[in-house]
Amino acid sequence: MTETTFTGKKAALEELRARMRDQLSKLMPEFEIDQKAELAYEINQLKSTQNAVILGHNYMEPALYTTVPDYTGDSLELARRSTQTDADIILFCGVKFMAETAKILNPEKTVLIPSLKAGCSLAEAITAEEVRELKVQFPGVPVVTYVNTYADVKAESDYCCTSGNADKVVRHLMAEGHERIIFLPDEYLGRNTADEVGLPFVLPSPSGKPHETEPDVSGPALIGWQGRCEVHDKFSVEDVRAIRRQFPDVAVVAHPECSPEVVAETDYTGSTKQMIAYVKDVDAPHYLLLTECTMGDNIAAENPEKEMLRLCSVRCPHMNEITLEDTLEGLRKVQYQIELPQDVIKRARLPIDRMLEIV
Repeated sequence: MTETTFTGKKAALEELRARMRDQLSKLMPEFEIDQKAELAYEINQLKSTQNAVILGHNYMEPALYTTVPDYTGDSLELARRSTQTDADIILFCGVKFMAETAKILNPEKTVLIPSLKAGCSLAEAITAEEVRELKVQFPGVPVVTYVNTYADVKAESDYCCTSGNADKVVRHLMAEGHERIIFLPDEYLGRNTADEVGLPFVLPSPSGKPHETEPDVSGPALIGWQGRCEVHDKFSVEDVRAIRRQFPDVAVVAHPECSPEVVAETDYTGSTKQMIAYVKDVDAPHYLLLTECTMGDNIAAENPEKEMLRLCSVRCPHMNEITLEDTLEGLRKVQYQIELPQDVIKRARLPIDRMLEIV
């Protein structure tokens, strides 16, 4: 390394450190910021030499979220962004189903995930075989699958949706004359979406597992599944009421993967992107986010003038697997590539494309 190069690196690294201290000093000790800055600098250097683009979900930890992604956002935004890059490598700082979606939309590109441990409780809640059984149980009924599912499940679906457009996808199908729609796998998102569009919500029994009293699904209905996000399932009505007793002027914002009872206690419900926009646009003395806690840290870093309350540290254990260290190692070794069978890519692409055409 020449002296000029060394001097340039030192200046760039110090500039990055200063920016991180400015944004993250209320969230992290200075020595940790300095350590993370070294990693972020190396990652950003590797991106250009590898012709890579990094996509970062809103649930990434602040030191990563604020430094290395070329694009940040929710599942829908990042799916769109993945189709708009000419990079050879897409490194997805998010969980496995997100990286799979990027691979489905970019089969010719190398798609990486920093950690093989980054799964999802919702994606694990349903299998492709269970979707096929539902299709036999309800012949001709269209299947809408939440994007928080694995590729083989998407391949059995007619449409995909995200938390930000679930109601639009369901309304689209209703406008086409469908009175019954299968909605998988998040029970709470299904219930909240059913309330939004004015359909009854029913939970049928899986094949071979009858209820004591089988629900009536002969009429108009959103036919759901008993999957739940392990993070959003932890928030309760009493949690919200306790916060309001202490901070009566708080604006409570919830993700629609929270239960309908919790959502009914809040001021606004939306996807992570919509929640971020709400906090930026609404002037309130305090804000409480009922979602993965790291997103609150990221909003606080970007909006230091906003007073964010913390109900508790509910961290997604799967998102927590994505670190700067693993991101750097993934780029260095081009490791943990997403590989999917071509027939699954082809069949899973259709419901995703249909979703993107609606919104």
